[in-house]
Amino acid sequence: MGKTRAFVVADAGPIIHLDELGCLDILYDFEQVSVPEAVWREVGHHRPRTLEAFSALFVRASPRIVSPLVTALTPLYTLHRGEQEALHLCMEFRDSLLLTDDTAARLAAKALGIAAHGTLGLLVRAIRQKTRSRSEVLAVLRAIPTRTTLHIRPSLLAEVITEVDAGTD
Repeated sequence: MGKTRAFVVADAGPIIHLDELGCLDILYDFEQVSVPEAVWREVGHHRPRTLEAFSALFVRASPRIVSPLVTALTPLYTLHRGEQEALHLCMEFRDSLLLTDDTAARLAAKALGIAAHGTLGLLVRAIRQKTRSRSEVLAVLRAIPTRTTLHIRPSLLAEVITEVDAGTD
């Protein structure tokens, strides 16, 4: 399939978790993934070789504008610096996509009209993009509790596994 041209901004979670799962390459169907400075530092702290290993994909980015809407939502959702920078970047570009596993950041993105995908959504998307088979994604999903630091409700993970297994992605 062709590369997706949306402006994509990543928070640390999906980068870290996909790397833990050995699946970071599924992001290569995006032209590039913008990584805010605070997120770059966080990923560098937790997964120091990741950003270098995927240097053709990840681009360091700083927001050029500070969105008053993001600033107003920051205390409401208790957004951290990386999440704030990611949302400010998304506000600069129409039709941007935020990659985040953080519930508060996803809620803020929804309030701002920004599309968001997390690690689970990216893995399911890999089936549609034909970068992973259904059986490969199922194996990765089942490995999440033991191979990642992703905090996820077991019932949600079980629901996603059931849907992928049934072919209703």
